Amino acid sequence: MNQDVYIKNKKAYFEYHILDKYIAGIQLLGTEIKSIRQGKANISDAFCTFIGAQLYVRNLHISEYSFGSFYNHEAKRDRVLLLQKKELKKLRVRGEEKGLTIVPLALFISDRGFAKLEIGLAQGKKTFDKRETMKERDTKIELSRILK
Repeated sequence: MNQDVYIKNKKAYFEYHILDKYIAGIQLLGTEIKSIRQGKANISDAFCTFIGAQLYVRNLHISEYSFGSFYNHEAKRDRVLLLQKKELKKLRVRGEEKGLTIVPLALFISDRGFAKLEIGLAQGKKTFDKRETMKERDTKIELSRILK
C-alpha cells in the first residue's frame, strides 16, 4: 500500500494569495479511497462551497477504481469536508468577505491512512501579481542552472 500520495494543486498557488490553511478530512466511499491510494485524483479544477451548514468540495475528480464492480463511485460527485465546528464557522464568516474564496491546495494520505485535503482561504491575484510569480519562478530556475 502506497502511503506517499501527495497531490498538489499548483494552479491554486499561481491564481491566489493563500491567507490561511486548514487540514480537513473527506467523507469518501470505499472505491474512492482505493483510487486515491493509487494516486488517481485531480484537484486542479476543484473548489469548496458551503451547502447548508456543511462544507463541500466540488469538481474533485477521483478516477473510478479499476477493480471496482457495479459499486464504483461517480468521478466528480460532491464530497463533504470534515472540520471542527469552530473552524467551519470561521471559514464561513471569512469566506463571505469580498474577494475571498476557499480552495483545495493538496490531497494526501495521513499517517493513519485517512485521506486529507489541505484547504486554504485565498484571495485572487491580479495579473501583475501573476507576472511577478512567473518572474520569481524563472529566476529560481536560472539560479539552479548556474549553481549546477
